[in-house]
Amino acid sequence: MELTRFEDIFVDLPKRKILVLGDYFLDRYLEIDASLDEPSLETGLTAYQVVGIRLSPGAAGTVANNLVALGVGQVVALGVGGEDGHGLELRQAMTKGRIDASQMLWDASRVTPTYTKPMREETGQAKELNRLDFHNRTELPSHLEDELVRRLWQLAKEVDGIHVMDQVEGEGCGVVTPRVREELAAIGKEFPELPILADSRAYIGHFRGISVKINVLEAVAATGIQEKQLDEAVAAKAGAILAQRLQHPVYVTMAEKGVLVVEAGAAATATHIPAMPIPGPIDPVGAGDSVSAGIISALSTGASPVEAAIMGNVIASITIQQLGTTGIAFPSQVLNRLQEEQINIRKIS
Repeated sequence: MELTRFEDIFVDLPKRKILVLGDYFLDRYLEIDASLDEPSLETGLTAYQVVGIRLSPGAAGTVANNLVALGVGQVVALGVGGEDGHGLELRQAMTKGRIDASQMLWDASRVTPTYTKPMREETGQAKELNRLDFHNRTELPSHLEDELVRRLWQLAKEVDGIHVMDQVEGEGCGVVTPRVREELAAIGKEFPELPILADSRAYIGHFRGISVKINVLEAVAATGIQEKQLDEAVAAKAGAILAQRLQHPVYVTMAEKGVLVVEAGAAATATHIPAMPIPGPIDPVGAGDSVSAGIISALSTGASPVEAAIMGNVIASITIQQLGTTGIAFPSQVLNRLQEEQINIRKIS
């Protein structure tokens, strides 16, 4: 694949507008200095001392962060947050990250989903302690779902691509409800040239009429394939089933084995993009989100599914080298890595 092709993509990205629909979490990192530990007089337990707080939009926000870093002209967020302290911090983090939050819905009946991550530093190493999670455990109210759908249809007429991030595992408790999935299928039918890519922790098999990004374990589970050896052939088989079901390309991530893209058709075509050799240590948190950002950003410029998969694969190779955070990649880094490494893609029958 010619380097100039990807240079053209990055030249085009500032002209593009991408919608990121889904569950926006607040990633709240608490920096703890172990040298300042104090015994609690009341309980006798050790009281950890927080010396810094880092805030970042997570889940759908991680995809949005990556799109901004890649140079997308406008990244629009559509989701639901609470009128609470975490909601205020999420708004501030989105503004700081240059994510357009003007279409977000904020409501006092909802909790702002939050991952609080205590990071305890001792002898120069930061270790993540038990995470503290805040989730909505009731279904999204109908009035919020109605307004969400209205805004989704309006934005679909304006944007060059849509990424869907379904993070919440409780059915109907997040932004991507069963009704929203149906509306996305209808939008895909109404606007067949509009790239739409979905990622879901629990319901990837419930989407219709759009592309999905899925890891090999999820692909096997979604298709009912019974295999212990999760190799490229199995990933290709699962991807082909999904691609035929969705009638859209499917992107299967395989960790250190790279990415497989399966295009729909009479005979589904699978193309393997190998992972790039990366020296350790690595941090895979957020790697899948960076793959998604690379895919939808490239597709928004008219890139082919294979070109999009290469972009996502390269970006993930950069973000996993950023420890203790959900990383991002800049165009110069992506182009440098493409120049440094030979990518030998191949077809899988």
